[in-house]
Amino acid sequence: MASALTWPDLTVYVAGHNGLVGSAVWRALAGVGAGRLVGYRSAELDLRDREATFAAIAELKPDVVIDAAAKVGGIMANSTYPVEFLRDNMLIQANLMDASHAANVERLLFLGSSCIYPRHASQPIRESSLMTGPLEPTNQAYAMAKIAGIFAIEAYRTQYGRRWISAMPTNLYGPKDNFDLESSHVLPAFIRRFHEAKVASAPTVTVWGTGTPRREFLHVDDLAQACLVLLDSYDSPETINVGLGEDMPIRELAETVADVVGFEGTIVWDTSKPDGMPRKLLDTTRINALGWHPTISLRDGVATTYQWFLANTA
Repeated sequence: MASALTWPDLTVYVAGHNGLVGSAVWRALAGVGAGRLVGYRSAELDLRDREATFAAIAELKPDVVIDAAAKVGGIMANSTYPVEFLRDNMLIQANLMDASHAANVERLLFLGSSCIYPRHASQPIRESSLMTGPLEPTNQAYAMAKIAGIFAIEAYRTQYGRRWISAMPTNLYGPKDNFDLESSHVLPAFIRRFHEAKVASAPTVTVWGTGTPRREFLHVDDLAQACLVLLDSYDSPETINVGLGEDMPIRELAETVADVVGFEGTIVWDTSKPDGMPRKLLDTTRINALGWHPTISLRDGVATTYQWFLANTA
């Protein structure tokens, strides 16, 4: 592996720079003095458009590309629109990788999701669990697209010697999250639901499932720091997990969010609705060995995310 990157000398393209993950990566890159940061809004560059993507990357000639662009959503969105979740994500990553190869991009980081792992993988989930069992049906289409991205990274390394890497984050949250109740993930959905109930003085909030599945939640700024560490010091065809290393029942998450938001009513669980995977905790041994560890506690992260929600969404 070559020495650590000299960020002030580099042009870095962050695909999806205005989203939850991309904006955090942008903040982290600015913090280390990256020489030239570039991002395009979807209205400026549709990464599903192959010709436009090739033209943009050829003109930019980035040294580093970070692929944080994706069509994402929670259980409802994934279950309702599997075609779009599969097709759009396949197009985005294939176009971006092919264009980066054509432009001779030295380092590319592809970001996936922990949903790539089998529904009943042994916990905590090691990277070697990939492709060892059936996926969770409620997000299978999205997971398949991300699995294809991992193997595309491996293929580019094998066929062309590209020093490209992939990383699989756990459940993420933070500023610029999606708080739309029709398409959001569980934590931002809880923030919105409990906030609206508090404002309306509602006595109860009904949420999906039994509350028993266990999840880990990583603040997106911790992920961004992990991205810098990986680009500096990781060079392997095997994907690498990025997680908190601890999990909790969804019921405990709901109670924590309700407490932070200030909702004092009763939480009602609709057990007729799906739970998703029973547990999803990542083994973070490999990335911890590189010197990265998360620093933001869940309660502190929820509190700052709620403040961002109040300032920008509510």
